[in-house]
Amino acid sequence: MPARVTAFFIVLLFMFLDTAEADEFLNKKKLEAFAVWEGTDSIMTVKDLVAYCAPVFWFSPDEPELDKRKGKDINIPTYFPFDTKTDSPVVYFQINEILTRSDSYRNALKRDYTNFLNSELELKKINGVNISYSHFYNNEAGLGSHQYDTEQAQFQYYVYQHKDKLGIMHFAIIFVRATGKAHALDWYDNIYDIDDLFIEQALPFNILVEEGKHASCTDMNGDGYYTPGYDVNVRKNDAWGVRDIMRSGDLFSSDYQSYMSKVRKPEHRVFPPMPEGSKLWKRYSVNGKYAPDNAVYQLRQMPSPVKARNKILKHDMESYYQEKSPTIKHQSSKDELVDWFIGDNFINSVGVSYRLDDGQSGVSVSLPLLIVKNVEAPLIGGWLVNRLYFQGSDLRDFGYNLLYTPSASRFSDLYFASGLEFTEKDSSKVETVFVLEAGIKFRGNVSYSPLKFLSFLSPFWGLRLGIKNKGFMRVDKISYVLELGAGVW
Repeated sequence: MPARVTAFFIVLLFMFLDTAEADEFLNKKKLEAFAVWEGTDSIMTVKDLVAYCAPVFWFSPDEPELDKRKGKDINIPTYFPFDTKTDSPVVYFQINEILTRSDSYRNALKRDYTNFLNSELELKKINGVNISYSHFYNNEAGLGSHQYDTEQAQFQYYVYQHKDKLGIMHFAIIFVRATGKAHALDWYDNIYDIDDLFIEQALPFNILVEEGKHASCTDMNGDGYYTPGYDVNVRKNDAWGVRDIMRSGDLFSSDYQSYMSKVRKPEHRVFPPMPEGSKLWKRYSVNGKYAPDNAVYQLRQMPSPVKARNKILKHDMESYYQEKSPTIKHQSSKDELVDWFIGDNFINSVGVSYRLDDGQSGVSVSLPLLIVKNVEAPLIGGWLVNRLYFQGSDLRDFGYNLLYTPSASRFSDLYFASGLEFTEKDSSKVETVFVLEAGIKFRGNVSYSPLKFLSFLSPFWGLRLGIKNKGFMRVDKISYVLELGAGVW
């Protein structure tokens, strides 16, 4: 077996290995690292499930909503203004999806309509769960500050089951993926997928909360530092990270730099309400007292935004609320199980721009390398993209480039493109030449700007400025290129 096994391969192992091989893979050390719960009881309440799977929220020491509190005195995240008041922190959960086994669609969830927390899940009928945890603050500080701020972290867990030599069924709820949402853009998501090489992973999983802005960032080993490529291992160049300096109102740099994050201290962690006596409860207990030096938050079901009397608050909640949750999804094939766990790795996107090349107007279209899926460049990150452009009289001249850009979301980026250009010289002759282009791309999210009416095409709009040369071994002609349009590319 290879030394490194990521989420994709772990799901395949669960599906295709026989019990003995799977047990060997999921040895005691790895279960300790990746399982939030182990047991033989096939019935679990929603209350227990969402507690076992819930994260630690970790704040900057200078978070303005802390008001210099620490330890047991911390009272954030807080409750929605229309919800029941409390002196302790509050986090809101939603079970977004339950993926059932192929022969177990019915009765995987037995609802308690008087109190959803008392609803019961039958683990032997379930393959996986997708749970979101929303954290709310009365104010957001820094660049674009406003009242009311709802943020979210999302988690996927696999329900593993096997029989021992005595025929007793054992279950384990195994961490697969954490997604820290950042500033309402999927490209900014901080995503960590399980990697069996890193058994130092900390559970409950730690979420770093951005100072003042409250974006969520994954902290795989719970050390209070953000390390790109380690704490985030999906779309690494686009991941937002945790940029505490944004509270100052400045962006400084389009890509993440280590100076942007402040070191977290243990006294600014807020723990989930682990069921007493459970594996993780014991891990963080001292003399029978769970998390004795830290605040412990309440878990409440995410309320409907309809309850918000304030329009700003209602709008803020809507992007993180799912109607009629949970969705119970039937696994009809093994491919569907894999897609359920890793499908969010890909964001389909198309770019359309006005193009001005050496005084000739035209149209440029950018597509993912595999048309329906984006392809990340190996080792260095960034993206490989198809670009086609049409220009000149009646758009008869045509070009194709393979374009590389280090990211799809930074407000400024370099880019490089090379390919072929076909120019019609007359009705019977077409000139084919090699072209090389390099330049800079500026892009921005227009969704929250005066130009938000343009977001129906794409939330990102941008300007590309480049220099193009014709010829492979020697330069025949150099021209300037300008492109203006919609899309991340």
